[in-house]
Amino acid sequence: MKFMPWIMAIAGLTATSAFANLDLAKKNACTACHAVDKKIVGPAYQDVAKKYAGQKDAEATLIKSIKAGGSGKWGPVPMPPQAALSDADAKTLAAWILSGAK
Repeated sequence: MKFMPWIMAIAGLTATSAFANLDLAKKNACTACHAVDKKIVGPAYQDVAKKYAGQKDAEATLIKSIKAGGSGKWGPVPMPPQAALSDADAKTLAAWILSGAK
């Protein structure tokens, strides 16, 4: 039982991190076009995670797509570039999306 506070603290950090990343997506207007589990204008984050699962360069590819925008990967609607997003925030979002946005 003496390990219980540590387990609770770790679980709390994980949950906080997930909410922080969703908040980061909201702050940068990503959720205007994307949702965790359903297609809006762009694909669901969980679908993105499935598409890139197991690819070595998935994080770098996703960071590039976030920062530069793109079209054709998910249909005809282009994703606008998020050039003002910091590299650190783009990396955080990419890692969160690739984890299934959990």
